[in-house]
Amino acid sequence: MPHGTPLTTDMTGTANDSTPAALPRLLLIDGLNVVRRIYEANPEPESPDKLNTAMRNSLASFRRALDEHRPSHALAVFDFGGPTWRHALYPRYREKRLPMPQMLRDALPAFYVQLASLLNLKSVALPQVEADDVIASVAQRWQARGLGPAIIISTDKDLCQLLEYGCLVRDHFKPEWRDAAWVQQKFGVPVAALGDWLALAGDDSDDIPGVRGIGPKGATKLIKAYQTLERVLREAAPLQGAVARNLREHAELARLSRQLVSFKTDVAIGLTWNALRVGA
Repeated sequence: MPHGTPLTTDMTGTANDSTPAALPRLLLIDGLNVVRRIYEANPEPESPDKLNTAMRNSLASFRRALDEHRPSHALAVFDFGGPTWRHALYPRYREKRLPMPQMLRDALPAFYVQLASLLNLKSVALPQVEADDVIASVAQRWQARGLGPAIIISTDKDLCQLLEYGCLVRDHFKPEWRDAAWVQQKFGVPVAALGDWLALAGDDSDDIPGVRGIGPKGATKLIKAYQTLERVLREAAPLQGAVARNLREHAELARLSRQLVSFKTDVAIGLTWNALRVGA
């Protein structure tokens, strides 16, 4: 996972200048991960009533996250939409993913205003990057300064890679913590190898190719045996058999997939830590 530029980029200001006795706590909410799950949980056809219910329930869900985790700093991060650096790297990225319902997309700007006015919660949506990149950029800058826990609200498995850097990942809906034990049980590999596992297995939800014929079980077996993607390609690919042949034929796709599941961590957010303080 690339580290990008120094983690202090554009995130300045004192993190805990009002309550020095309290441990600062950053809450990062994967905004569309929450909103779209709530919207799509209702099987009814698209309608203004469905939209209004989803927006109301989403606002309540964001409020619950703030109440449960009581952060000193918080940010809701949304996908801007449109092509990103991943599309430039691999034009077929997410090509089969259904677009967001237009009615829901049109409602988001008003929802951002509600987050600010009713919950005092800042939100961002930046072009050419995904919410994951923004979350990773902010979380790693926070962790690098040793300011306190960084909690990420999301069900996106890719974000579990940030556990390696000391972040905490919360499934807001079950609810449960997605920690190192969860990753080991779910994927059969340690957190540090999750990105390599994803690169081998691929990810249909994002149209990340991986290696043909490997799949989740094969990726787990290979990572257990060789620990890293590069060792798999260096030591397993020269062997005999169909798996080795696929590794040889699709080695560059595996490396490309590894880039696609990594995060851009040098995203300029345009906010200070003080701007993210809850109640400021």
